[in-house]
Amino acid sequence: MKKAEESSKKKDIQKRTFSFACRIVKLYQHLSKLKSGGEILGRQLLRSGTAIGANLEEATAGQSRADFISKCNIALKEARETLYWIKLFVATRIVTENKLNKLTQEANEIVAILTTIVRKTRRQ
Repeated sequence: MKKAEESSKKKDIQKRTFSFACRIVKLYQHLSKLKSGGEILGRQLLRSGTAIGANLEEATAGQSRADFISKCNIALKEARETLYWIKLFVATRIVTENKLNKLTQEANEIVAILTTIVRKTRRQ
């Protein structure tokens, strides 16, 4: 893969995780208005959902390849945790599955992309 193509893909995942974080913030704002424990659980979702992009930003400024991999792994863990919270909201019917379908799909795609980034970087 060429450097320009790699750089473009890095920017794409950074844009996606930033957009995802914005959607998580809006979901948290909705959850904080609910009386069903949504606000308390929503804080967990807010923390993990916004940490994905933040850790990717840190990864791009990594001091070494090992540091880059470490930060990407943290982002991946946060993405998986976010997916857990989304599933919990659906399972407990705090938010309907229909309302979270697109967010769930994006979270799954982010997990897949980050998994690929970590695996490929380790092999290099």
